[in-house]
Amino acid sequence: MPELPEVEAARRAVEYNCVGKRITKCVVADDSKVIHGVSPSDFQASVLGKLIVAAHRKGKNMWLQLDSPPFPSFQFGMAGAIYIKGAAVTNYKRSAVKDEDEWPSKYSKIFIELDDGLELSFTDKRRFAKVRLLKDPTSVPPISELGPDALFEPMTLEKFTESLHKKKTEIKALLLDQSFISGIGNWVADEVLYQARIHPRQVASSLSNESCSNLSKCIKEVIHLAVEVDADCSRFPLEWLFHFRWGKKPGKISAGKKIDFITAGGRTTAYVPELQKLSGSLDVKETGKPNKRQASKKVRVDDDTEKPTNGEVDDLGSVKSKKGTKAGAKGRKPSKKKKSGGSDEDKDSSDVGTDYDSDQVEKKNPGNVASRKQAGGEKQSNRRVQSNQTSWSAKRKAK
Repeated sequence: MPELPEVEAARRAVEYNCVGKRITKCVVADDSKVIHGVSPSDFQASVLGKLIVAAHRKGKNMWLQLDSPPFPSFQFGMAGAIYIKGAAVTNYKRSAVKDEDEWPSKYSKIFIELDDGLELSFTDKRRFAKVRLLKDPTSVPPISELGPDALFEPMTLEKFTESLHKKKTEIKALLLDQSFISGIGNWVADEVLYQARIHPRQVASSLSNESCSNLSKCIKEVIHLAVEVDADCSRFPLEWLFHFRWGKKPGKISAGKKIDFITAGGRTTAYVPELQKLSGSLDVKETGKPNKRQASKKVRVDDDTEKPTNGEVDDLGSVKSKKGTKAGAKGRKPSKKKKSGGSDEDKDSSDVGTDYDSDQVEKKNPGNVASRKQAGGEKQSNRRVQSNQTSWSAKRKAK
């Protein structure tokens, strides 16, 4: 699902192309699952003629500030995406609508035309997104329940270490908890834990001060670098785990070390056992489902609490421009759309069909969720992929 880097790329694209322009047309899909708490006609009436003043983001949520409330708020879910006709916007790989598709896409939920003719569309192929119209998006859920933003509001090392040492929770699950830190999803969590050499199922309170420091540094480095390149994965460092984690494909990294896949935080998790060792006498079962007792004590709010429906949703709730044109012309920086993480046909079993996602806000029972001995069951990978060392990794080592 779209994580902080992808949503920030969308926010920046809207800020660059749309701020200072007035909404002259708005078409809203008749899809009450995505368009939440407001009718299409009321939504249209509330935004028509309004000036876009700013684009904001917290965690994986974005909203447009207009010259007067209410403001459109976008919770991206599993496949939400912003498209601006003629402008490049990086999208999560399964969000992507192909360039040759009709414009706006049949998956469009909100279509907006601005006073200079620029067109913007929010699409959702899987209908787990939520679009709301709110007077103050920061004062109500889900945004009001989010923890500090991983990019804009990083914790100090002292506070971060103190917070980790209070949590009797596996570290991967904690990073996915949006009430702890907002914006980190499955691939970012895997990446920062790999870079910090921490096992995904290590209990947070058991981490040394040095491990906490390494993790804090890696969160900042990975988030900042991904945002700097507008979440364009082709520009991520070649030695990142990101390039090897999708679809549970067998592979090796870092001088031939094997990548394995386990379940941590309710999500399929890629890690390198030789580098990310689980310390202490911990009993963790490598199963695809969380313990029933744990699951029953969690309250989750957000995108991905339902399993996907069978098959694609076709024209339900879609909108179409009267012009019927294909994407192509207006925007200050026209270029081909970039797709994060490869083609739309790639299947990532780590992000599909699970009830436990990184966009949920968890209220956890403080009990120790990692008190059993570690069992086998991790699948070993076979394909050898040689890692290329970049200047980015050399810089990290020099530090």
